[in-house]
Amino acid sequence: MAGPEHFDVVCLSLEPWDQVWRRNQHLATRVLDLRPTMRLLFSEVPTDIALSLSRGHRPRRSSLRPMGGTGRLWVTTPRKWLPRRVWPRGDRSLGTQVLRASRRVGLTRPVLWINDSTYAPLVERTGWPSVYDVTDDWLLADAGTREQERQERNDASLLRTASEVVVCSPSLLESRGRHRPVHLISNGVDLDALRAPTERPADLPAGRTVVYQGTLSTDRLDIGLCVRLAQAMAGRASVVFVGPDSLSGPDRRALLGAGAVLLGSRPFRDIPAYLQHADLLVVPHVRTPFTESLDPIKAREFVAVGRRVVATPVAGFRDLDPPVIAAAPGRFVEAVLGALDEAPRAAGPGPLVHRPLTWATQAEAFLAVLDAAAESSRSRT
Repeated sequence: MAGPEHFDVVCLSLEPWDQVWRRNQHLATRVLDLRPTMRLLFSEVPTDIALSLSRGHRPRRSSLRPMGGTGRLWVTTPRKWLPRRVWPRGDRSLGTQVLRASRRVGLTRPVLWINDSTYAPLVERTGWPSVYDVTDDWLLADAGTREQERQERNDASLLRTASEVVVCSPSLLESRGRHRPVHLISNGVDLDALRAPTERPADLPAGRTVVYQGTLSTDRLDIGLCVRLAQAMAGRASVVFVGPDSLSGPDRRALLGAGAVLLGSRPFRDIPAYLQHADLLVVPHVRTPFTESLDPIKAREFVAVGRRVVATPVAGFRDLDPPVIAAAPGRFVEAVLGALDEAPRAAGPGPLVHRPLTWATQAEAFLAVLDAAAESSRSRT
């Protein structure tokens, strides 16, 4: 792909770089493939030192480390030493740590790819070109007043100062597009990986399975509905949750007590096997202004794998045709039972009824926005 002169990128992410790949990892690796001269520093979600110690955990390492064998991708983990109410300059310290890591790998004037709005002050502090990538509307999440005000202040600052703004969903296009022009770049899938036949995972329970794949969080999951589903499936199928567990102790115990199986995180390369060997995929999500702002990656992955799906009528699922069934919470369990009454389907990828966008296509679109940010900066200079 043709583009402007060489530039590098610093991605300020809301997620860690681990085996559970999300939007940022998919886009970052593919953008580097498209632009062989580019280098990229990926800044993970900061390690909260005080919180880790209070829970008896050893804080994650913060060392700068290369990722992969290209010599063009590094990962760093800033450290948040104290709560913001105790140390108001903590966020500035995070920015300083990122700048220090950038200098260590030789990035002199990179494009800032800002997913975590905490780093909004870096735009004016450095004068570097920037892309504000809005993937979740945290202004709509259930947060305390102080945190809400911080999120609103940073979001407004980035909408005002960022060179370019990207959103991933129609809801975010509407809300952020009121303030300035924005680019809609939705999520994608690795279609080849999802449709390559796999063996049944050894830890998937024997018998029929109803599988949810994704982060276990009350921001998304309807825990009461999940409990009712697990209870209703007793003796018929195992209800299995695959993904990072962010639940509270009481919610986790409620699910386990109802008979659900919580497998925890699995590497992204193993996820197709869990999807292909499920008798039914389920999405028992709450419908809130926050979930309406999302473009769930799982919607595209579930469609790509071609298995039957029952989902609450949330963004990403409610407008899809069979084999996706949208069912309100009051009839969700009934819809799952009805789907299981149908003749079992052989394991493996099913019919590709809806052809989703791929990460390769979306990375090309995202690289064009990075190019525009770098070019606009040069024009101003």
